[in-house]
Amino acid sequence: MSDPASLPDRAAALLAGLAEQFPRARFGSSLGDQVVRVERDDLVAFASAARETGLTAFVDLCAVDYLDRPEGRFEVVVVLLSTRLCLRLRLLVAVPGEDPQVPSLTGVFPGANFYEREAYDLFGIAFSGHPELTRLLLPDEWEGHPLRKDHPVGAVPVQFKAVEQAP
Repeated sequence: MSDPASLPDRAAALLAGLAEQFPRARFGSSLGDQVVRVERDDLVAFASAARETGLTAFVDLCAVDYLDRPEGRFEVVVVLLSTRLCLRLRLLVAVPGEDPQVPSLTGVFPGANFYEREAYDLFGIAFSGHPELTRLLLPDEWEGHPLRKDHPVGAVPVQFKAVEQAP
């Protein structure tokens, strides 16, 4: 865990309680945020415990494709906030490329619904238990997931006007 002296006492106590509850989680800090790496099997339980202890605002969920990273090709990033404690916590979950699936957080934070659909649409990460995991941005007939690093880059042919060369 990061230096507890840099956090207000109540926020440090909240993080210490979560660390005690989830011994497999790895705590740290980055760019002013508190960061915790959570196993994907622990994600829903961790998010529920975080909500119960004061991180009540769901801010964001996104995904990253690292393509060749050995500990998981994808990473799902969830940002939670406690305005009462002035604490922002980023949850990082490694997701293997051969099984791109994470449990849905919509039961804990209903606001995660569209964010999970976006990650599914653009990265192909499935969120098990999601109430309606369908494409959000792309047409239903679209093949593939365009934010994956191995997705072919498309091109739109552009026709330029001919320019006369000066003599």
